[in-house]
Amino acid sequence: MDGERPEVLEPAPIKLAATVMLVRDDEGPLEVFMLRRVSSMAFAPSMHVFPGGGVDRRDADDELPWAGPPVEEWAELLGTDEASAQMLVAAAVREIFEETGVLLASPAADDGTTKGEPARLDAAVAADLRAKLVAHEIGFGQVLLDQHLVLRSDLLRYRAHWITAEVEPRRYDTRFFIAAVPAGQEPDGETSEADRSEWLRPAAALGAFEDGDILLMPPTLVCLEELAATSTVSAALAVDPTIAPVMPVLVDTDAGPAMRVQLP
Repeated sequence: MDGERPEVLEPAPIKLAATVMLVRDDEGPLEVFMLRRVSSMAFAPSMHVFPGGGVDRRDADDELPWAGPPVEEWAELLGTDEASAQMLVAAAVREIFEETGVLLASPAADDGTTKGEPARLDAAVAADLRAKLVAHEIGFGQVLLDQHLVLRSDLLRYRAHWITAEVEPRRYDTRFFIAAVPAGQEPDGETSEADRSEWLRPAAALGAFEDGDILLMPPTLVCLEELAATSTVSAALAVDPTIAPVMPVLVDTDAGPAMRVQLP
């Protein structure tokens, strides 16, 4: 009917998520591990991304074996409540294990603390646990307890906070972390959500994006630009950025609709 106002749709609900930039420099200048999401994915199809995904409520389990900065410190750093902070950190560690096989956890000492370097599980055991986690047949805390391991929150560094634009049908409130791949471990990208995995130098990834060879979402693009400013893992881990929530906004431009981002 003439004069009727168009229906205003409410933004989609937001889900907490975590993603991790796994980095190494043993092959030369710093490289980051990336996955290309399969084209059938409902969110970010065919995009090159860092390993990660949504939180699982079981990630907030009080029995989760934990080492490193306590949950209350992570809550202050992440600007959220303690339950959400624990879920975000646990999701970061769980997701990279599910999607790459890299495990940021060390053997538990008798007093429940950690001892030694991060553990590398038997390949068959790891594959079985990864499959069960993906199928939600077991929680990550139970995996750690059964394997006598402790999550190493000290191996993560917080890097960015992005919220999906309101116009998107699926939305995530995502914390970005960075971590060095532990010695003796190698990410494999064996996940049904990706059809390609590779180590890329940040500058090369940015160049491939400019050439149209890969697709990147704004958060990944910005994170790669920041990584490109460093050449070693130690330098990348030492960066102390200003972090504030960033949410792209759809705007009209002379060239058509575009996403605008205001960085902190």
